[in-house]
Amino acid sequence: MTTTSEPRHVSPTESVLQSVIAAADRLRTPPEVVDLLRTSWREVRAQVPVRMDDRTLRIFEGYRVQHNGARGPYKGGVRFHPKADLDEVRALAMLMTYKCALMDLPFGGAKGGVMCDPTHMSETELNRLTRTYTQHIGMVLGVNRDIPAPDMGTNQQTMAWMMDAYGARYGYTPGIVTGKPVELGGSYGRDQATGRGVAICMRELARMERVAPQDIRVAIQGYGNVGSWTARIASEMGFRVIAVSDVKGGIWNPDGIDIGALDRWFAVAGSVAGFEPAEPITNEALLELDCDYLVPAAIGEVITEENAARVRARVVVEAANHPVTPAGDAILRSKKVLVLPDILANAGGVTVSYFEWTQNIQQFRWPLERVLDELEKRMVATFDELMTRAARDGTQPREAAFDIGLERVARAIQLRGFV
Repeated sequence: MTTTSEPRHVSPTESVLQSVIAAADRLRTPPEVVDLLRTSWREVRAQVPVRMDDRTLRIFEGYRVQHNGARGPYKGGVRFHPKADLDEVRALAMLMTYKCALMDLPFGGAKGGVMCDPTHMSETELNRLTRTYTQHIGMVLGVNRDIPAPDMGTNQQTMAWMMDAYGARYGYTPGIVTGKPVELGGSYGRDQATGRGVAICMRELARMERVAPQDIRVAIQGYGNVGSWTARIASEMGFRVIAVSDVKGGIWNPDGIDIGALDRWFAVAGSVAGFEPAEPITNEALLELDCDYLVPAAIGEVITEENAARVRARVVVEAANHPVTPAGDAILRSKKVLVLPDILANAGGVTVSYFEWTQNIQQFRWPLERVLDELEKRMVATFDELMTRAARDGTQPREAAFDIGLERVARAIQLRGFV
C-alpha cells in the first residue's frame, strides 16, 4: 500500500530565506553575518481600532517590519490586504533589503501591512484606518529612518493621509512617504515607475535574445497599477500583448490587444472582463497560456509546484512580489524557463521613490524627462550587471540578483562593525 503526502507548505519568509541562505553559501558569507540577515531588526505590531461608518468598532492587525538598515534608512511599501499577516510582511521586508541593494540605492528594507479588505471599506473608513495606523507606527518612521510607500491596496491618497497624520504630530515632513500626489511633493513618473521598469527589463531581454518586440507575445496577470502600466509601455515598445486579467476575469486575443481601447473600456467597466475583440480567459488559464513572456503582476505565489509544469511561456517576468514559489521555480528551471526575478523586474518603483525622496530633501523637483531618463539608466545598468554576473558564474538570474544584493548588504554590515 502506497501513501501520498501533501506538499509541505513553505511560508513566504521561508521561501525568501532559501534564496538568501543559498546566496550566502555560494559567497561563503561569514556565519555571524548570515545570522543577522535571518531575522528582522525591528518588528512593530499594532492593534488598529477603527470606527466604521455603521458606528461599530473594528480592530485591525497592523505591522511595520524593518528587516535590515545597514545600507541606510528603511524603505518599503504599506499593504492593505486580508492576507497581509506578519509572515508575509516580514518576507516582503526581507525582499526590499536585497532589492534596494541590487539597485544600489542607499536604503535598507522594510514593509508595512494591515490585515483588511480595502475593497469593502469606504473612503472615510480607509482614511481613519490609515491615520490610526500611522499614529501607531509613527515613532519608528522618519525621513532619515523609515520611509513608507504605496503597495497592494494602497495608493497616492493613502500616502497623502499618512503624510498628514505624521505631520500633525511631528511637523510638516513631505519626505516621510513616497508615492504621494505630485501636488504634495510627489515625483513626476512615480505612478508609472514600476510598470515602466518591468517593460524596460522585457525590452533589454528581447535585445539580448536578438528578438524583435513585435515577435514576442506577452500575457500579463493583473491590471492594477503595475500590470496596466506594464501593458501600456510594453505595447508602446512594440510587444504584442495577447492577454491580460484582473480579479474579475481576463481576456485573450492571439492577434494582440489594443491597450488604448482597453484602458477606455476599463475606465467605464472597472474591469478588463468583457472587452472585445477578445475571448474570456480565467486567471488560472492565463498562467498556462501559450506565450513568450508571462508577467505575473498581481499577488504572490501564483506559480507553484501545482501548475508550474503547465506554464508554456519561455520567460517569466516577476512584476509582482514573490509570484513564483521555490518549488515552482525549480520546475520552471527544469523546463529551461528563464525567470527575471522580482527584485530586479519590479524595482522601478523603489528607484523612483528614491528620486522622490531625494527631491523632497533638496526641495527641488525634477521634470518628468529627467525622472524617466534616470530610471532608464539605472534599470539598464542593473539588468546588464545581473545578466553578466549570471553568465560569469553559471547561475540563474535570481541567484545572481541575490548574490549581488547580499554582497553589498554583508559588506555594509562588516564596515559598520555590526559583527
